[in-house]
Amino acid sequence: MPPRPPRSTTNAPRLSLQPPRGLVRIEAPELLDGDHRDGEHYERLVLDGGDLAGITLQECVLEAVSLNDAELRGARFIGCSFEDLFAPVLRAPRSTWRETSLRSTRWGSAELYDATFDGVHLDGGKLDYVNLRSAQLTDVLVSGCIIGELDLTGARATRVSLRDCTVGTLTLDGARLQDVDLRTSSFRGINGLDGLRGATIDEHQLLLLAPFLAAGMGLRVER
Repeated sequence: MPPRPPRSTTNAPRLSLQPPRGLVRIEAPELLDGDHRDGEHYERLVLDGGDLAGITLQECVLEAVSLNDAELRGARFIGCSFEDLFAPVLRAPRSTWRETSLRSTRWGSAELYDATFDGVHLDGGKLDYVNLRSAQLTDVLVSGCIIGELDLTGARATRVSLRDCTVGTLTLDGARLQDVDLRTSSFRGINGLDGLRGATIDEHQLLLLAPFLAAGMGLRVER
């Protein structure tokens, strides 16, 4: 059997997000660690410093919610919709985000190492530092975001697209990428160039990357 020809296109994230419906509006919820809440709508809620470790929110909407310094280790968000989520410090390692959308997010330092993102759309927002070390990313679209530093050290990413984003530093040491589309986004610097294997870039980005690639190969470029 002759070898298959190489693919000429990059597979896009497979998203089928639907806004939660039939929700119950909760004015002053008492959310506790380990809770399982389903079909609720929270608006203008301040949960700063709260212990929400292991909480599960399913088919919920959160608008203008502040989670600054809240403990969200191991939290699970399934079929949720977030808008104007605010957290100068987000502590959510080993959390799970599935079939969930986030719009106009404002994060300072986001600790999301060992997290799982599956079928997620992050649309618009300003994120200073996003720690996704050793995270599992599948079918993720990040669009229109300004990100100071995106750390994907040791992460596994499949069908992930950064669309129209501005990223200061992208770190990819030990990352494993497949169908990761970086076209239309800009980067001031990239660490761990070997981790770019499996990514798709455009010709303009290739020209911008040329000095980093040359330096990584020990090449000296002179006129």
